[in-house]
Amino acid sequence: MSDWLVLVLAMLGACAVVVVITLVRHKRAPEDEDPSETPDVIEYMTMWIGVVYAIVLGLAIAGVWEARSAAQDHVQAEAQALHEISERVRVYPPAVRDRIREDVDAYVGQVVTTEWRAMTRHGRVTERGGDMLARVRHDITDYQPANDFEAQAYQPLLDQVAAADQARTARADSTGATMPAVVWFGLLFGALITIGMVFALQIRRTRRELVLAGLFSATIAFMLFLIWDFDAPYSRGIAASAEPFLALFPGVRG
Repeated sequence: MSDWLVLVLAMLGACAVVVVITLVRHKRAPEDEDPSETPDVIEYMTMWIGVVYAIVLGLAIAGVWEARSAAQDHVQAEAQALHEISERVRVYPPAVRDRIREDVDAYVGQVVTTEWRAMTRHGRVTERGGDMLARVRHDITDYQPANDFEAQAYQPLLDQVAAADQARTARADSTGATMPAVVWFGLLFGALITIGMVFALQIRRTRRELVLAGLFSATIAFMLFLIWDFDAPYSRGIAASAEPFLALFPGVRG
């Protein structure tokens, strides 16, 4: 099911629940009930709960968006480090240079195809990807520079391998969900309380109040969807992409 279809159904469902409950409550309300006599304390509590929940939603959205941005930065850093390796080995003999570049290209191909699918479907990287990056490291560390010019490129190449390995580890650590289950419980429970306080205000069955109540609940559903969509940086609709690899290694296509 498409993420956008899930969003539309969630928003429509939230609106429908609020409207149905309002109509049923109005139908079963006593004839002498006066909706205008809502106690001031209930209005104050409704406002206070709404403000607090809005702050919590804002912090949650900011947190998952920051995690998504960090995930994309990890991809960019890894791709850039591998690109630097491919460029810097030009000072090495043709046989060594070509072998390193072939292993780098093979690793990039593994990342943008097999490993990226494993990240989106299973939330993890592959062991083969780690083995292929280790092969690149061994290609560089096992070669003994033949002159000072090659020796000057040796340490920077090792630094770039370390940077790629560090970025890969960070990418692996950010493949899963970033929001703890207890936070999700608080968000969902808070949504129920916030929407439930609408009924405490004894809204009438007028078209304007029904529309506002429905839009209010749909907005909360939309915010929760955004948090859910950003929560897995590599798996859902607005996710980090492998575009940095494809841009720096145009010969390797996903």
